[in-house]
Amino acid sequence: MSSEVNEETQDQPDSVEEIDELEFVTETPEENDEEGSSEPETPREEIEKWKDMAARSQAELDNFRKRMAREKTEAIVYANRSLLEQLLPIIDNFEMGLKAAQDSEGDASMILQGMAMVRKQLDDFLTDQGVEVIESDGVEFDPNVHEALKQEPNNDVPEGVILYTMRRGYRLRDRILRAANVVVSSGPSEEEGAS
Repeated sequence: MSSEVNEETQDQPDSVEEIDELEFVTETPEENDEEGSSEPETPREEIEKWKDMAARSQAELDNFRKRMAREKTEAIVYANRSLLEQLLPIIDNFEMGLKAAQDSEGDASMILQGMAMVRKQLDDFLTDQGVEVIESDGVEFDPNVHEALKQEPNNDVPEGVILYTMRRGYRLRDRILRAANVVVSSGPSEEEGAS
């Protein structure tokens, strides 16, 4: 065992002078370059390369910070979006109940008055959250905010104008929560135009 240790230590240098005499093989980045360029970079070119790399990294970091700030702001502004989308069908059903109560009981009904007060509270809540109803009755059809369920001929309403709304649409600030379901006029019927 001691002879093995002696053999290993014989190959190692004993002094600083012996270390200086040993040849070290080092690889430079130019030797590893895939392009195989034979000219080494001058110090000035290398400085410019590193300056450019630092400037690009700084720009990427600035863009990342701006994107994160924008995403954080959007997350705060639109945090309630999912809740509001789930609330919309409930509001639709409530409105159907309100209409049924009005049709059966008349405007003087206490139930109808109570439901109307709750409906006003819901409208105020939606307004406070930044939700607004998309205008649809009697306006020009806009595929960005309206969803046409069907077209009906109408002699009084020009083609492309909404006749009536089947289901109201809502917008949360500048984003659509739900498009309005509408029926669009196809203009005068062909039978009327032919006679």
